[in-house]
Amino acid sequence: MYAPGGFCGKIGFMNRPYVFINMAVSVDGKTDTIERRGAAISTRRDKQRVDELRAGADAVMVGGRTLLDEDPALTVKWDVLRAGRESRGLPPNPMKVGVVTFPDINLTGRFMTSGPAQVVIFTTLQTSREQVAALRSHGAEVIVLGDTLVDLPRALETLHEMGVRRLMVEGGGTLNFTLLRLGLVDELSLFMAPLIFGGASAPTPAAGEGLPREEALDLDLLGVESWEDGGLLLRYRPKPLE
Repeated sequence: MYAPGGFCGKIGFMNRPYVFINMAVSVDGKTDTIERRGAAISTRRDKQRVDELRAGADAVMVGGRTLLDEDPALTVKWDVLRAGRESRGLPPNPMKVGVVTFPDINLTGRFMTSGPAQVVIFTTLQTSREQVAALRSHGAEVIVLGDTLVDLPRALETLHEMGVRRLMVEGGGTLNFTLLRLGLVDELSLFMAPLIFGGASAPTPAAGEGLPREEALDLDLLGVESWEDGGLLLRYRPKPLE
């Protein structure tokens, strides 16, 4: 899982993809229940929107807890969207990117096998040679960036060098928070479903060590949509860090 803090890196600018975070939350701001098993939140319409976002991305990134606990497929579900990608000379699914301190990944799970899709894993020197070899033997590209924490700015720069221009981030909270805190996010979308999960330990869109009020990250509202299914779609742009 994550070491405390989760990721490292200095605030700065380099060649990096356009980064947008997309999450579904309950009305009380939870991205899952206290069970942390990837509870369904999105409505049918939102699932279609997410599939369209994935189809338009070059890569989809998740953090370690999401990767290890939920084993997401991160593939484009609709045949027509995959066909559209292929008509543009792209692979049917975007690259799948995992950012994880200890990549104890199920080698036969959905993240590794659903596709076809290129799999890239950013990890640290804490990962054993045996783990790296096992992942590579199953087709993953493993990139070590950092001693104990993954260096996210370098990871984004590396993805840019690999041709990724639009990067979709699907959580979890520690990855989201760190990217936002480092000024590496260009857009944030939240689908708020008409649900209440409760639970003090249930995950939220931003976790990490948190910030005092005077250091809170400011957002500009780009748009609000109210849907007939009872959900709200909120879109924000993070304000530049001072």
